[in-house]
Amino acid sequence: MTSKTKATGAALPLNQILAGDCIEVMNSLPAGSVDLIFADPPYNLQLKGDLHRPDNSRVDAVNDHWDQFSSFAVYDDFTRKWLAAARRLLKPNGAIWVIGSYHNIFRVGASMQDAGFWMLNDVIWRKSNPMPNFKGKRLTNAHETLIWASRDEASKYTFNYEALKALNDGIQMRSDWVLPICTGHERLKDDKGEKAHPTQKPESLLHRILIATTHPGDVVLDPFFGTGTTGAVAKMLGRDFIGIEREEAYRRAAAERLARVRKFDASGLETTGSKRAEPRVPFGQVVERGMLRPGEELYSLGNRYMAKVRADGTLVGNDVKGSIHQVGAAYEGAPSCNGWTYWHFKRDGKMIPIDILRQQIRAEMEAEQGRPN
Repeated sequence: MTSKTKATGAALPLNQILAGDCIEVMNSLPAGSVDLIFADPPYNLQLKGDLHRPDNSRVDAVNDHWDQFSSFAVYDDFTRKWLAAARRLLKPNGAIWVIGSYHNIFRVGASMQDAGFWMLNDVIWRKSNPMPNFKGKRLTNAHETLIWASRDEASKYTFNYEALKALNDGIQMRSDWVLPICTGHERLKDDKGEKAHPTQKPESLLHRILIATTHPGDVVLDPFFGTGTTGAVAKMLGRDFIGIEREEAYRRAAAERLARVRKFDASGLETTGSKRAEPRVPFGQVVERGMLRPGEELYSLGNRYMAKVRADGTLVGNDVKGSIHQVGAAYEGAPSCNGWTYWHFKRDGKMIPIDILRQQIRAEMEAEQGRPN
Protein backbone atom coordinates (compact mmCIF):
# COMPACT_ATOMS: atom_id res chain seq x y z
CA MET A 1 0.00 0.00 0.00
CA THR A 2 1.26 3.45 -0.84
CA SER A 3 0.01 6.99 -0.46
CA LYS A 4 0.77 10.32 -2.04
CA THR A 5 0.52 13.53 -0.04
CA LYS A 6 -0.62 16.67 -1.81
CA ALA A 7 0.35 20.21 -0.90
CA THR A 8 -2.83 20.40 1.18
CA GLY A 9 -1.52 17.64 3.41
CA ALA A 10 -4.26 15.17 2.42
CA ALA A 11 -3.01 11.71 1.54
CA LEU A 12 -4.27 9.65 -1.40
CA PRO A 13 -4.91 5.94 -0.75
CA LEU A 14 -2.89 4.77 -3.72
CA ASN A 15 -3.00 1.18 -4.95
CA GLN A 16 -5.84 0.32 -2.61
CA ILE A 17 -9.40 -0.93 -3.02
CA LEU A 18 -11.78 1.28 -1.02
CA ALA A 19 -15.03 -0.20 0.23
CA GLY A 20 -18.25 1.76 0.03
CA ASP A 21 -20.56 3.76 -2.17
CA CYS A 22 -18.57 5.34 -5.00
CA ILE A 23 -20.14 8.79 -4.60
CA GLU A 24 -19.49 8.96 -0.86
CA VAL A 25 -15.93 7.66 -1.21
CA MET A 26 -15.07 10.01 -4.08
CA ASN A 27 -16.40 12.98 -2.11
CA SER A 28 -14.09 12.02 0.77
CA LEU A 29 -10.96 12.18 -1.39
CA PRO A 30 -8.98 15.41 -2.00
CA ALA A 31 -10.14 17.49 -4.95
CA GLY A 32 -7.90 17.82 -8.00
CA SER A 33 -5.85 14.75 -7.14
CA VAL A 34 -6.50 12.30 -10.00
CA ASP A 35 -5.04 12.27 -13.54
CA LEU A 36 -7.50 9.89 -15.20
CA ILE A 37 -10.78 8.19 -14.36
CA PHE A 38 -11.99 5.01 -16.02
CA ALA A 39 -15.64 4.37 -15.22
CA ASP A 40 -17.67 1.28 -16.06
CA PRO A 41 -20.97 2.24 -14.39
CA PRO A 42 -24.09 0.05 -14.14
CA TYR A 43 -25.70 -0.28 -17.57
CA ASN A 44 -29.30 -0.36 -16.30
CA LEU A 45 -30.07 -3.19 -18.73
CA GLN A 46 -33.75 -3.39 -17.78
CA LEU A 47 -33.84 -7.15 -18.26
CA LYS A 48 -37.26 -8.78 -17.96
CA GLY A 49 -36.87 -12.35 -16.77
CA ASP A 50 -34.19 -14.90 -17.65
CA LEU A 51 -32.56 -15.23 -21.06
CA HIS A 52 -32.19 -18.76 -22.48
CA ARG A 53 -30.18 -20.32 -25.29
CA PRO A 54 -31.82 -22.47 -27.99
CA ASP A 55 -30.97 -25.57 -25.90
CA ASN A 56 -32.94 -23.95 -23.04
CA SER A 57 -29.87 -23.39 -20.88
CA ARG A 58 -29.91 -20.08 -19.00
CA VAL A 59 -27.56 -17.29 -20.10
CA ASP A 60 -25.44 -15.85 -17.28
CA ALA A 61 -26.58 -12.28 -17.96
CA VAL A 62 -26.35 -9.09 -15.90
CA ASN A 63 -29.24 -9.35 -13.45
CA ASP A 64 -27.46 -8.29 -10.26
CA HIS A 65 -29.09 -5.87 -7.84
CA TRP A 66 -26.46 -3.20 -8.50
CA ASP A 67 -27.66 -2.91 -12.11
CA GLN A 68 -31.31 -2.41 -11.22
CA PHE A 69 -32.91 1.04 -11.09
CA SER A 70 -36.61 1.72 -10.67
CA SER A 71 -36.76 4.35 -13.43
CA PHE A 72 -34.71 6.38 -15.86
CA ALA A 73 -35.09 9.36 -13.55
CA VAL A 74 -33.48 7.45 -10.68
CA TYR A 75 -30.66 6.28 -12.95
CA ASP A 76 -30.07 9.79 -14.30
CA ASP A 77 -29.91 11.19 -10.75
CA PHE A 78 -27.33 8.55 -9.82
CA THR A 79 -25.34 9.35 -12.98
CA ARG A 80 -25.29 13.09 -12.32
CA LYS A 81 -24.09 12.57 -8.76
CA TRP A 82 -21.23 10.23 -9.52
CA LEU A 83 -20.10 12.35 -12.49
CA ALA A 84 -20.02 15.48 -10.29
CA ALA A 85 -17.94 13.63 -7.69
CA ALA A 86 -15.60 12.34 -10.41
CA ARG A 87 -15.09 15.75 -12.02
CA ARG A 88 -14.24 17.26 -8.64
CA LEU A 89 -11.43 14.71 -8.24
CA LEU A 90 -9.80 15.36 -11.62
CA LYS A 91 -6.80 17.62 -11.95
CA PRO A 92 -7.33 20.66 -14.25
CA ASN A 93 -5.77 18.72 -17.14
CA GLY A 94 -7.37 15.42 -16.19
CA ALA A 95 -9.67 13.28 -18.32
CA ILE A 96 -12.27 10.55 -18.02
CA TRP A 97 -13.28 7.44 -19.95
CA VAL A 98 -16.78 6.05 -19.54
CA ILE A 99 -17.93 2.79 -21.13
CA GLY A 100 -21.50 1.71 -21.69
CA SER A 101 -24.00 0.00 -23.96
CA TYR A 102 -26.94 1.32 -25.93
CA HIS A 103 -29.01 1.01 -22.75
CA ASN A 104 -27.21 3.83 -20.96
CA ILE A 105 -24.37 5.48 -22.87
CA PHE A 106 -26.52 8.18 -24.50
CA ARG A 107 -28.01 9.22 -21.17
CA VAL A 108 -24.54 9.22 -19.59
CA GLY A 109 -23.10 11.26 -22.47
CA ALA A 110 -25.72 13.97 -22.08
CA SER A 111 -25.09 14.11 -18.33
CA MET A 112 -21.35 14.44 -18.97
CA GLN A 113 -21.88 17.47 -21.18
CA ASP A 114 -24.29 18.98 -18.66
CA ALA A 115 -21.65 18.49 -15.94
CA GLY A 116 -19.03 20.45 -17.89
CA PHE A 117 -16.89 17.68 -19.37
CA TRP A 118 -15.50 18.37 -22.86
CA MET A 119 -16.00 15.53 -25.35
CA LEU A 120 -12.82 14.39 -27.13
CA ASN A 121 -13.82 11.15 -28.85
CA ASP A 122 -16.32 8.37 -28.75
CA VAL A 123 -14.72 4.99 -29.36
CA ILE A 124 -16.51 1.90 -30.60
CA TRP A 125 -15.15 -1.25 -28.99
CA ARG A 126 -16.12 -3.89 -31.56
CA LYS A 127 -16.04 -7.30 -29.96
CA SER A 128 -14.34 -9.89 -32.12
CA ASN A 129 -16.21 -12.67 -30.27
CA PRO A 130 -19.59 -11.23 -29.14
CA MET A 131 -22.33 -13.22 -27.48
CA PRO A 132 -24.85 -14.40 -30.12
CA ASN A 133 -28.38 -13.03 -30.22
CA PHE A 134 -30.34 -16.08 -29.06
CA LYS A 135 -33.89 -14.86 -29.67
CA GLY A 136 -33.23 -13.67 -33.22
CA LYS A 137 -35.35 -10.55 -32.78
CA ARG A 138 -32.56 -7.97 -32.90
CA LEU A 139 -29.10 -7.48 -34.39
CA THR A 140 -26.30 -9.22 -32.54
CA ASN A 141 -25.03 -6.66 -30.03
CA ALA A 142 -21.36 -6.72 -31.04
CA HIS A 143 -20.01 -3.46 -29.60
CA GLU A 144 -19.88 -1.11 -26.65
CA THR A 145 -19.24 2.62 -26.72
CA LEU A 146 -16.60 4.52 -24.79
CA ILE A 147 -16.63 8.29 -24.28
CA TRP A 148 -13.31 10.06 -23.72
CA ALA A 149 -13.64 13.57 -22.31
CA SER A 150 -11.41 16.14 -20.65
CA ARG A 151 -12.34 17.85 -17.40
CA ASP A 152 -12.79 21.20 -19.17
CA GLU A 153 -12.66 22.56 -22.70
CA ALA A 154 -9.34 24.25 -21.89
CA SER A 155 -7.74 21.16 -20.31
CA LYS A 156 -4.35 20.17 -21.71
CA TYR A 157 -5.17 16.48 -21.56
CA THR A 158 -2.65 13.68 -22.13
CA PHE A 159 -2.71 11.97 -25.51
CA ASN A 160 0.26 9.80 -26.46
CA TYR A 161 -0.38 9.85 -30.20
CA GLU A 162 2.95 8.34 -31.25
CA ALA A 163 2.71 5.54 -28.68
CA LEU A 164 -0.74 4.57 -29.97
CA LYS A 165 0.52 4.68 -33.54
CA ALA A 166 3.41 2.39 -32.60
CA LEU A 167 0.95 0.07 -30.84
CA ASN A 168 -1.01 -0.08 -34.11
CA ASP A 169 1.96 -1.17 -36.24
CA GLY A 170 2.81 2.34 -37.38
CA ILE A 171 -0.71 3.25 -38.50
CA GLN A 172 -2.70 6.09 -36.96
CA MET A 173 -5.10 4.67 -34.35
CA ARG A 174 -8.75 4.92 -35.31
CA SER A 175 -11.80 5.27 -33.08
CA ASP A 176 -13.05 1.74 -33.73
CA TRP A 177 -11.18 -0.87 -31.73
CA VAL A 178 -11.51 -4.57 -32.49
CA LEU A 179 -10.70 -6.49 -29.31
CA PRO A 180 -12.04 -9.77 -27.88
CA ILE A 181 -14.28 -9.92 -24.83
CA CYS A 182 -12.84 -11.33 -21.65
CA THR A 183 -12.64 -15.14 -21.91
CA GLY A 184 -10.38 -18.07 -21.09
CA HIS A 185 -7.74 -17.76 -18.40
CA GLU A 186 -8.36 -14.02 -18.05
CA ARG A 187 -11.98 -14.51 -16.99
CA LEU A 188 -12.13 -14.71 -13.21
CA LYS A 189 -14.29 -17.47 -11.71
CA ASP A 190 -15.85 -17.76 -8.27
CA ASP A 191 -15.85 -20.79 -5.97
CA LYS A 192 -18.67 -22.34 -8.01
CA GLY A 193 -16.75 -22.02 -11.27
CA GLU A 194 -19.06 -19.26 -12.51
CA LYS A 195 -18.11 -15.77 -13.67
CA ALA A 196 -16.84 -13.72 -10.74
CA HIS A 197 -18.26 -10.62 -12.46
CA PRO A 198 -20.69 -10.51 -15.40
CA THR A 199 -19.11 -7.51 -17.14
CA GLN A 200 -15.37 -8.02 -16.54
CA LYS A 201 -13.49 -5.98 -19.14
CA PRO A 202 -10.49 -7.37 -21.05
CA GLU A 203 -7.03 -6.17 -20.05
CA SER A 204 -6.31 -5.30 -23.69
CA LEU A 205 -8.93 -2.54 -23.55
CA LEU A 206 -7.48 -0.94 -20.42
CA HIS A 207 -3.93 -1.33 -21.74
CA ARG A 208 -4.80 0.71 -24.81
CA ILE A 209 -6.56 3.40 -22.75
CA LEU A 210 -3.75 3.80 -20.23
CA ILE A 211 -1.03 3.82 -22.88
CA ALA A 212 -3.00 6.44 -24.82
CA THR A 213 -3.93 8.85 -22.04
CA THR A 214 -1.60 8.46 -19.05
CA HIS A 215 2.07 8.51 -18.12
CA PRO A 216 3.94 6.26 -15.67
CA GLY A 217 3.28 7.48 -12.13
CA ASP A 218 -0.12 8.99 -13.00
CA VAL A 219 -3.04 8.33 -10.67
CA VAL A 220 -5.93 6.39 -12.24
CA LEU A 221 -9.22 6.08 -10.38
CA ASP A 222 -11.90 3.48 -11.08
CA PRO A 223 -15.12 4.19 -9.15
CA PHE A 224 -16.72 0.89 -10.26
CA PHE A 225 -13.70 -1.32 -9.66
CA GLY A 226 -15.39 -4.70 -9.95
CA THR A 227 -12.77 -7.43 -10.16
CA GLY A 228 -9.96 -4.96 -10.72
CA THR A 229 -9.02 -4.90 -14.40
CA THR A 230 -8.07 -1.22 -14.18
CA GLY A 231 -5.87 -1.84 -11.16
CA ALA A 232 -4.19 -4.89 -12.68
CA VAL A 233 -3.25 -3.07 -15.89
CA ALA A 234 -2.20 0.06 -14.00
CA LYS A 235 0.12 -2.04 -11.84
CA MET A 236 1.63 -3.68 -14.93
CA LEU A 237 2.21 -0.29 -16.57
CA GLY A 238 3.62 1.55 -13.55
CA ARG A 239 0.59 3.73 -12.90
CA ASP A 240 -0.94 4.22 -9.46
CA PHE A 241 -4.58 3.29 -9.03
CA ILE A 242 -7.45 3.86 -6.64
CA GLY A 243 -10.33 1.40 -6.78
CA ILE A 244 -13.77 1.87 -5.25
CA GLU A 245 -16.10 -1.12 -4.92
CA ARG A 246 -19.06 -1.67 -2.61
CA GLU A 247 -19.52 -5.42 -3.24
CA GLU A 248 -17.38 -7.53 -0.91
CA ALA A 249 -17.18 -10.51 -3.28
CA TYR A 250 -15.77 -8.31 -6.06
CA ARG A 251 -13.28 -6.67 -3.69
CA ARG A 252 -12.04 -10.06 -2.59
CA ALA A 253 -11.64 -11.31 -6.18
CA ALA A 254 -9.86 -8.09 -7.17
CA ALA A 255 -7.46 -8.24 -4.22
CA GLU A 256 -6.52 -11.85 -5.02
CA ARG A 257 -6.03 -10.92 -8.66
CA LEU A 258 -3.83 -7.91 -7.89
CA ALA A 259 -1.65 -10.00 -5.59
CA ARG A 260 -0.84 -12.22 -8.57
CA VAL A 261 0.02 -9.37 -10.96
CA ARG A 262 3.73 -9.08 -11.66
CA LYS A 263 5.17 -5.71 -10.70
CA PHE A 264 6.19 -3.58 -13.63
CA ASP A 265 9.71 -3.57 -15.04
CA ALA A 266 10.72 0.10 -15.11
CA SER A 267 12.87 -0.47 -18.20
CA GLY A 268 9.79 -1.44 -20.20
CA LEU A 269 7.58 1.51 -19.32
CA GLU A 270 8.98 4.01 -21.79
CA THR A 271 6.75 4.52 -24.81
CA THR A 272 7.17 6.35 -28.08
CA GLY A 273 7.04 10.06 -27.31
CA SER A 274 4.90 12.60 -29.05
CA LYS A 275 6.72 14.65 -31.66
CA ARG A 276 4.27 17.47 -30.98
CA ALA A 277 5.57 17.69 -27.42
CA GLU A 278 9.13 18.36 -28.63
CA PRO A 279 10.29 21.97 -28.98
CA ARG A 280 9.61 23.43 -32.42
CA VAL A 281 12.78 24.35 -34.30
CA PRO A 282 12.47 26.44 -37.50
CA PHE A 283 14.96 25.56 -40.22
CA GLY A 284 15.98 29.22 -40.24
CA GLN A 285 17.48 28.70 -36.79
CA VAL A 286 19.88 26.15 -38.27
CA VAL A 287 21.03 28.81 -40.75
CA GLU A 288 21.18 31.59 -38.14
CA ARG A 289 23.45 29.50 -35.96
CA GLY A 290 25.84 28.72 -38.81
CA MET A 291 25.18 24.99 -38.77
CA LEU A 292 24.45 25.34 -42.47
CA ARG A 293 25.61 28.33 -44.52
CA PRO A 294 23.71 30.29 -47.17
CA GLY A 295 24.54 28.79 -50.56
CA GLU A 296 25.26 25.34 -49.08
CA GLU A 297 23.80 22.49 -51.10
CA LEU A 298 21.27 20.00 -49.76
CA TYR A 299 20.47 16.66 -51.41
CA SER A 300 17.65 14.18 -51.40
CA LEU A 301 18.62 10.57 -50.80
CA GLY A 302 20.37 9.11 -53.84
CA ASN A 303 21.33 12.61 -54.99
CA ARG A 304 18.19 12.72 -57.12
CA TYR A 305 17.52 16.37 -56.33
CA MET A 306 19.57 19.31 -55.09
CA ALA A 307 18.64 22.68 -53.59
CA LYS A 308 20.62 25.52 -52.08
CA VAL A 309 20.14 27.10 -48.65
CA ARG A 310 19.13 30.76 -48.65
CA ALA A 311 19.91 33.28 -45.94
CA ASP A 312 16.28 33.45 -44.78
CA GLY A 313 16.02 29.71 -44.17
CA THR A 314 14.28 28.86 -47.43
CA LEU A 315 15.63 26.71 -50.28
CA VAL A 316 15.98 27.42 -53.97
CA GLY A 317 16.16 24.72 -56.60
CA ASN A 318 15.32 24.21 -60.26
CA ASP A 319 12.40 26.58 -60.87
CA VAL A 320 11.18 26.20 -57.28
CA LYS A 321 11.77 27.96 -54.01
CA GLY A 322 10.19 27.81 -50.57
CA SER A 323 10.55 26.03 -47.26
CA ILE A 324 12.40 22.75 -46.85
CA HIS A 325 9.01 21.03 -46.92
CA GLN A 326 7.60 22.90 -49.93
CA VAL A 327 10.64 22.34 -52.15
CA GLY A 328 10.81 18.64 -51.28
CA ALA A 329 7.10 18.23 -52.03
CA ALA A 330 7.48 20.08 -55.36
CA TYR A 331 10.36 17.86 -56.47
CA GLU A 332 8.45 14.69 -55.55
CA GLY A 333 5.14 15.89 -56.96
CA ALA A 334 3.62 15.10 -53.57
CA PRO A 335 1.02 17.03 -51.54
CA SER A 336 3.41 17.24 -48.58
CA CYS A 337 6.93 16.36 -47.51
CA ASN A 338 8.82 16.22 -44.23
CA GLY A 339 11.84 18.30 -45.22
CA TRP A 340 13.73 17.40 -42.04
CA THR A 341 14.03 13.77 -43.10
CA TYR A 342 14.06 14.43 -46.86
CA TRP A 343 17.08 16.73 -47.12
CA HIS A 344 20.72 15.82 -46.39
CA PHE A 345 24.02 17.70 -46.36
CA LYS A 346 27.45 16.30 -47.13
CA ARG A 347 30.32 16.07 -44.64
CA ASP A 348 33.48 14.15 -45.41
CA GLY A 349 31.76 12.42 -48.29
CA LYS A 350 28.85 11.23 -46.14
CA MET A 351 25.18 12.13 -46.49
CA ILE A 352 23.77 13.37 -43.16
CA PRO A 353 20.09 14.21 -42.61
CA ILE A 354 19.46 17.79 -41.59
CA ASP A 355 17.25 16.42 -38.79
CA ILE A 356 20.49 15.72 -36.90
CA LEU A 357 20.95 19.48 -36.59
CA ARG A 358 17.40 19.96 -35.32
CA GLN A 359 17.92 17.28 -32.67
CA GLN A 360 21.15 18.98 -31.59
CA ILE A 361 19.30 22.27 -31.07
CA ARG A 362 16.51 20.52 -29.18
CA ALA A 363 19.00 18.82 -26.87
CA GLU A 364 20.56 22.21 -26.10
CA MET A 365 17.11 23.71 -25.42
CA GLU A 366 16.19 20.90 -23.03
CA ALA A 367 19.52 21.22 -21.22
CA GLU A 368 18.94 24.95 -20.86
CA GLN A 369 15.44 24.36 -19.45
CA GLY A 370 16.80 21.91 -16.89
CA ARG A 371 19.61 24.20 -15.78
CA PRO A 372 18.99 26.06 -12.47
CA ASN A 373 18.69 29.85 -12.67
